[in-house]
Amino acid sequence: MKGTVFVVGLGLIGGSMALAIKKEHPEATIVGFDINEDEIRMARTLAVIDEAAASVEEGMSRADVIILATPVMQTEKILTDMLTYRLRPSVLVTDVGSTKQRIIEQAKALLDQGVMFIGGHPMAGSHKSGVVAAKAHLFENAFYILTPTEAVPMSEVERLKQWLKGTKANFVILSPNDHDRITGVISHFPHIIAASLVHQAQQYESEDELVSRLAAGGFRDITRIASSNPEMWRDILIHNKTELLSLFDRWLAEMHRIRSLVEKEKSEEIYRYFLEAKQFRDGLPVRTKGAIPSFYDLYVDVPDYPGVISEITGYLAQEKISITNIRIIETREEIYGVLRLSFQSEMDREKAKQCIRAHTNYETYEG
Repeated sequence: MKGTVFVVGLGLIGGSMALAIKKEHPEATIVGFDINEDEIRMARTLAVIDEAAASVEEGMSRADVIILATPVMQTEKILTDMLTYRLRPSVLVTDVGSTKQRIIEQAKALLDQGVMFIGGHPMAGSHKSGVVAAKAHLFENAFYILTPTEAVPMSEVERLKQWLKGTKANFVILSPNDHDRITGVISHFPHIIAASLVHQAQQYESEDELVSRLAAGGFRDITRIASSNPEMWRDILIHNKTELLSLFDRWLAEMHRIRSLVEKEKSEEIYRYFLEAKQFRDGLPVRTKGAIPSFYDLYVDVPDYPGVISEITGYLAQEKISITNIRIIETREEIYGVLRLSFQSEMDREKAKQCIRAHTNYETYEG
C-alpha cells in the first residue's frame, strides 16, 4: 500500500510498528516524531523511519495513517491538539495505549468531525525499551485489540488491518469497556500485585538484610513486571480507575477468604485452593502472547569452571542468536549451576536450545 504513515512516539512499540509496516509495505513512507531528539536520530540511523517530522502538526498534515505510540496521558493531549490541525480528509488515526475508554471518549470530538479514529492495543512487549529494541516481529502471534466505535465503518477497520498486516498479529474486536475490564484483570492488576510484593519485601528488609539476598530466585521471577516503566503505569492506573477499584474490592475479599482458611487450618480446602489455581494456570495457552510481555527463558545446567559462560555465549554468537538477558541462578564448586538465558522470541529460544545441544552435553530446559 502506498501512502505516508506518521508515527508519534519512537519507543519500542512505535519503532516496532514502523518496522512491521515498512516490511509489509515497502512502498510506504514512514515519518516519525519523538520529543526525545536522540530517539529520532537513532530511528533515522537504524532506518526505522524514512523521515523525521519537524513537529507533530507538520507530520500529521501529510499523513494517510497516524499512529499515536505515546503514554496514554500524552495521547489524550495529542487528541485534543488534533482538533486544531489540518488533516487529510481520508486520514486514519489509531493509538497503541493499554487503556481504551478514556482514549475513545477523548477521540469523540475527532470522530464528530469525520476523522476515522480506531483505538488499538497490541498486546506485546519486551525486556528492553527505546527504538534500539524495536523489532518488526515484536507483535507476531500476539493479540492486537481494536476498539472501533459505531461511527467507524467496518471498511475502515479492514483498511487499518491491511496497514497493520505486517505485524502478523491476531486482531480481536472489543468494546472499550470490555477491553479495559479484561486488561485490568490480566495485566493492570497483576502489575499492582507485583509492585506490592516488592514493597512488602522492602519493608521486611529493614528488619533483616537477608530478605533481598534470598529474594534473588523465585521472588525475582514473579515480581519481574514490577520493573516496568513507573510513568506508564501511573497513567494506566488513573485511566482505568473504575475497573481497578472493583478489582481491589474483589482481591481483598479473596485475601480474606484464603486468610480465613489458613487461620482455621482448613487443610483440605487450602489444598483445593492451590489445586484449582494450578489446574487453571496449567490450562492457559502457552504459545500465544498475552497482555503481559512474555519472557522466553532457557535454563542451562553448566559446570562451575572459568570461561563456561563465554563458551555458551560464544556458540550462540556464532549462530547469530541474540540474548536479551543472562543470569547465574546458582553456582557452587564441583556441582552444576544454572545459567538462565532470556530471548526475544520463542524461535530464538528454540534455536539456542538446538545450538547448545549441538556443541555441548549440558542439559537445557525451558522456563
